[in-house]
Amino acid sequence: MRRAIARAVILQAGFLLASMWLQGQTAGSPLEKDFVSGGKIEITLESGGYDIRPSADNRIHVRWNEASGKGVAVKLTINGKMGDLRVEKTPNNFHATIEIPAVTNLRIRLTAGALTVGEIKGDKDIEINAGDVKVSCGNTSDWGDVDASVVAGDLHASAFQAQKGGLFRSFQWKGPGRYRLHVHATAGSINLHK
Repeated sequence: MRRAIARAVILQAGFLLASMWLQGQTAGSPLEKDFVSGGKIEITLESGGYDIRPSADNRIHVRWNEASGKGVAVKLTINGKMGDLRVEKTPNNFHATIEIPAVTNLRIRLTAGALTVGEIKGDKDIEINAGDVKVSCGNTSDWGDVDASVVAGDLHASAFQAQKGGLFRSFQWKGPGRYRLHVHATAGSINLHK
């Protein structure tokens, strides 16, 4: 009797762990999970086009086109106020929309492609190897330390009255706000607009 109960408990624990693992990664669209406003999300993206925008709720929503995203692996894990989102095995012409709570600190790394970040309040640490980055900065009084740099390409920061092009371009700006903005591109363009 005890062995039967022990086996049942072990099987149930195994099913629970398997279901938790499957919830953490998926090959379908959409993927959604609850998240807290004011938390931090680390986002690691393989090549593609990505729109990151504020959601209407305290959830993370990830959606992509099934035809262009066949075989893609999306992994999302949440641990309290920390989130980790990874998009891997992306095919050519892959595009995804990621919605996150409107107040969220972000760390984003993209290998190559196009990245658009909507008006989300919080610190932003964004780096891309190659491609284009557009960040909606909103009210400049929200920002404290701002720095942007590009090794080869263009740097347009109309929100902060700066524009530079060529090699090894960068700019820094200080304001009265509490949030920090860091954007870097090895090759491509950076556009920081209102």
